[in-house]
Amino acid sequence: QNLDQLSVKFVARIPVGRLRLGFSDKTILDALSWMQTGDKSLKPLLEKAYQVLPDVGLLAREIKENGVEKACQGIVPVVGIPVLPMLSQRIKSPSEMVEKMGEVDVEPKLDGLRILIHFVRGKFVKAFTRNLNETSHMFPELAKIDKFVNCSSAIFDCEAVGLDEKTKMMANFQTTMTRRRKHDIGETSKKVSIDFFIFDIISKDGKNLMDKNYLERRKVLEETVKKGGPFKLVFHEITKSPERINKLYKKRISEGYEGIMVKKVDSGYVPGRTGWRWVKMKQGEEAQGKLADTIDVVVMGYTQGRGKRASFGVGQFLVGVKDGDKIKTTSKIGTGLTDEEFREIERRLKNLRTKDKPKEYEVRKNYTPDFWVIPSLIVEIAADEITKSPTHTAGLALRFPRLINFRDDKDPSEATTLRELEGLFDLQK
Repeated sequence: QNLDQLSVKFVARIPVGRLRLGFSDKTILDALSWMQTGDKSLKPLLEKAYQVLPDVGLLAREIKENGVEKACQGIVPVVGIPVLPMLSQRIKSPSEMVEKMGEVDVEPKLDGLRILIHFVRGKFVKAFTRNLNETSHMFPELAKIDKFVNCSSAIFDCEAVGLDEKTKMMANFQTTMTRRRKHDIGETSKKVSIDFFIFDIISKDGKNLMDKNYLERRKVLEETVKKGGPFKLVFHEITKSPERINKLYKKRISEGYEGIMVKKVDSGYVPGRTGWRWVKMKQGEEAQGKLADTIDVVVMGYTQGRGKRASFGVGQFLVGVKDGDKIKTTSKIGTGLTDEEFREIERRLKNLRTKDKPKEYEVRKNYTPDFWVIPSLIVEIAADEITKSPTHTAGLALRFPRLINFRDDKDPSEATTLRELEGLFDLQK
């Protein structure tokens, strides 16, 4: 009763987590640069440090005490504080991979949940997703890790993959994500057990390994993880032959994997998507006219279902890609979904509806949906090809788009960028 109208608006947003102040950790990084230089010139250095230690409070304290340059030079991963993971680029040609990367390590690409496991013997074990959310509650199996590792502390990079209890085969991403529920995890874990396929280690017994090359880290990893239990090392093979890469790709596809990951053997562990250090291959070189990868798009709004779809509540939904601070349209999707998927997307979107178009969205009038939604839901989309578009604000459109997955492990900051979409467009040529 003592609040004015504007204050009521923001107080009401607190419990639902929708303050939308346009203020984030990145704003603090800008401020830390301004504090020392009066401009944003130190932001690249600060962002690099933030990727290793994404606790803006700790980072600010270090900088206040030691200055930006000295503080950033001393930043190392801390067990228990999430680290932004290393991400992959896309290349469809094994010859180009070898040309850009030289000798490489080839691993199967798994369809699971990317997590970093933080372990301190006798104290804790935690799991963090790629967007830094703690998901330890999803994985009661982590309590066993002390029996399967030779270390007092470590940070492991891995893929958590569900197993179908009937077939004992690896389950798809959506099955793995049934572990997201916060209640009855014990019962769910009986239906969907989890294996942790570990492929990297970035800290062991207090020693930072991020500056070590891949082969050195792999050697430490093999010395650290014991065989048996739910913790497994990912298969790998080192080569510099494009022909061998192609054969391994076809072999992994025939075994039911998504494709392959190809990693530069003399690269350190660099958070984010930078340079040609890791690349993924989900389409063969001969697959002309097909996308080299799926894309992760932001759902921006939806139209009411009509006819048969009236009962679903959703007829089509509008999606876009990131371009800096903006989200630009690239497709409307209304086909290729099952009845259950239509009901699921309506259930998710109705809680995200907002009266006004979010300020980040760039949408031409002819694509205005019946309902806007806040940028929150990320979906993985496959398509036959990318075409130039004079009507979508991204300048590119997806031909025959179809829903693959709900990417609950990602937030809008991790959506496919316009630059990445343009790269996929070029790979079609």
